[in-house]
Amino acid sequence: MHKIIGVTLLVIGVFLLVQAHDLSRTFFSEIRNLAVGAHSARVTYFYLAGAICCAVGLVEFFRSDKK
Repeated sequence: MHKIIGVTLLVIGVFLLVQAHDLSRTFFSEIRNLAVGAHSARVTYFYLAGAICCAVGLVEFFRSDKK
């Protein structure tokens, strides 16, 4: 069961990271990055959520079921 949860979280995490990358490359995001020097909060949240999902997914995938 841990492997299924791990793979699911990894897929969700990669999806969120790809979405964050796409959001950070839009025209308005590039303009904001030039003007302010930082991405919007939405992009940051997507990157953070994607990284957390990937980390938890890896831990769950490699977690042993031994008792």
